[in-house]
Amino acid sequence: MGPKAENIAEYFSWFSPEIQNQLGQIRKAIKEVLPEATEVISYHMPAFKTTEVLVYYAAMKNHIGFYPTNSAVSEFKEALKPFKTSKGAIQIPYNEKLPLKLIQDMAIFRKEEAKARAEQKLKIKQKLG
Repeated sequence: MGPKAENIAEYFSWFSPEIQNQLGQIRKAIKEVLPEATEVISYHMPAFKTTEVLVYYAAMKNHIGFYPTNSAVSEFKEALKPFKTSKGAIQIPYNEKLPLKLIQDMAIFRKEEAKARAEQKLKIKQKLG
């Protein structure tokens, strides 16, 4: 992997204004539905985190990569048919319109999934403690 950005602004600065605009649209869309999430750099990519990292996004050579984990890719497989996907990843070509509503829906799905996981861990801890 290449250099690691110290923050989101530095990461964005590495790219052309057009790509910065697309990254900014994704960032804004996710912030709208995850206002409580913290923005971090994780695995050299911008990410949103609550009790765990929920989603990552990144600029690649020919596409925006959106990484909502395998569970979200599975859950939204029908809606993702127009895109190239792999386990936990979605490729959105630069020349295509960003599916911002779908990105928001996946971010919300991941938030709920993480919340349920955190609640389950708490129940186990309380049971053991």
